[in-house]
Amino acid sequence: MGLGCWQLGGDWGDVADDTAHGVLEAAVGAGVTFLDTADVYGDGRSERLVGAFLASRPDAAERVTVATKMGRRANPHDVSAYTYESFCRWTDRSRENLRTDTLDLVQLHCPPTPVYTREAVYDALDRIVEDGRAAAYGVSVETVDEALAAIARPHVATVQIILNVFRRKPLERVLPAAADAGVGIIARVPLASGLLSGKYDEHTRFAPDDHRAYNRHGEAFDVGETFAGVPYDVGVAAARDVAALTPSGMTTAQLALAWIVQQPGVSVVIPGARTPAQAQANAATDAFPDLTDDTLAALEQVYDRDVREHVHTRW
Repeated sequence: MGLGCWQLGGDWGDVADDTAHGVLEAAVGAGVTFLDTADVYGDGRSERLVGAFLASRPDAAERVTVATKMGRRANPHDVSAYTYESFCRWTDRSRENLRTDTLDLVQLHCPPTPVYTREAVYDALDRIVEDGRAAAYGVSVETVDEALAAIARPHVATVQIILNVFRRKPLERVLPAAADAGVGIIARVPLASGLLSGKYDEHTRFAPDDHRAYNRHGEAFDVGETFAGVPYDVGVAAARDVAALTPSGMTTAQLALAWIVQQPGVSVVIPGARTPAQAQANAATDAFPDLTDDTLAALEQVYDRDVREHVHTRW
């Protein structure tokens, strides 16, 4: 279980610096050793918070892997931006924010689809590893086809993809292909932007600066990033059915996270957290036993009945 740090940068409502520090402290204290951020989360705020935290905790820095992302700063955000020179600028900024000479892992941040098949892009990524700017590189993708294109490349270390109870398509081809190629899978949006916490209903409202308000129909970026692309009313109803399947002693969020952990080939899951208590509860999921076959079958039925038609063919 890792920690997604988008919430610490912005787009999820305001998170104060001391609260963000508390989230990082709680997660690492609970055993989390993987932090995922990006250069555009809060225009670098998330990276700076992670860098400051690890600088204050050298004991934690020794055992924590930090993954960041690059590419979304490009304006215009098109194929021509993905060059060695751009990668140098972007990674230099991230290295400064994270207070490190070498990034543990840098990922292309959901670039335009043609980027995944351009030989020159991978040559440039190889060069930043040779330069020592990053120890390894991967990609963050929107679609199964993008993931498969990246997995076919010899030096791609990781693929980050949306995977949750409401987004199952990667199970069919992506996870097996990644396992065969020795590529790590980073599962993001594991709680469908909070839908799978079971805490939202038809009357829930989000702050104007929260992407769950301003990107609900894909106004700012791929709609699949918000509620995993499931229409909100559909997701609320389906989440109630998921909540009804939660075993005793678990929360609905822990059930949803446990489902992902149980999928063969998943390397790490990166739920976000806006409070230390959320970070601790997410991390505790690792201690739960596997879900039963009956629970797994019932979760699949919810997907097939209510969700599949909205997401399965799109991503």
